[in-house]
Amino acid sequence: MAWWHAILLGIVEGLSEFLPISSTGHLTVVEKLLGYQIDDAGVTAFTAIIQVGAILAAVLYFLKDIVRLAVAWFKGLFSKEARSDPDYRLGWGVIVGSIPIAIVGLALQKVIEGGLRNLWVVAAALIGWSVVLFLADRASVKQTGRRSTPRGEESMTIVDALILGLWQCVALIPGVSRSGATISGGLFRGIDRVTATRWSFFLGIPALLAAGGLQAVKASKSISATVGWAPTAIGTVVAFVVAYASIAWLLRFVATNRFTVFVIYRVVAGLAVIGLLLTSVVTAR
Repeated sequence: MAWWHAILLGIVEGLSEFLPISSTGHLTVVEKLLGYQIDDAGVTAFTAIIQVGAILAAVLYFLKDIVRLAVAWFKGLFSKEARSDPDYRLGWGVIVGSIPIAIVGLALQKVIEGGLRNLWVVAAALIGWSVVLFLADRASVKQTGRRSTPRGEESMTIVDALILGLWQCVALIPGVSRSGATISGGLFRGIDRVTATRWSFFLGIPALLAAGGLQAVKASKSISATVGWAPTAIGTVVAFVVAYASIAWLLRFVATNRFTVFVIYRVVAGLAVIGLLLTSVVTAR
């Protein structure tokens, strides 16, 4: 892989990983436009590994929150009094909410890395999930109108986290968006936009770190033979830098804005992919 391809793909990953627009979908399209075989083992591994750069940016950004939850959870294991701390419950929420995607991801790994790596799937998911995100955003506005205060992080339960974890599993389909799926689930449950967005990060950290680490171990030979480790390292570093900036922007944005702009963008992006396919600029696989 050329170094500038690695930089470009790192930028795409960093921008799209945490926005509800699907990083895997965008990477798949850009990789195809650059002439790569998207179901090649090395390219698939590259895609998963550079996501680690983006997720490390989330770890750094939310480090204080992660440490706070981890300390509260650990204390609660040994102290009955410490279990009254809401952070102890939230710590369990992160653990329980991360379980569904681990099970489903491992069970369907071959399908996800094979048959679903198809640009028709990406286009359909981009457009289809825009409808879900629109309905979730609309439901959130209606719920806010009926309540004096939307549900915040202090109201999150383990059941909430588990349900968000189940929503996150849908994002194994390229084009859906992991953050978009998790945020949609949170909005449907009456959770406010900022909390739903924050929890898309909290639940994404274990899932993406595990997926990237597993790919690094399993596909080391494929990376060496096709993409190369130097471009993979470059893409990962670029993804880290760009993702950190996108996280800060997204949290400020959702505090005062709805998700309409992302809904519109997803539809336009999906139609653009369909246009590329129909004009034979790219092939589906």
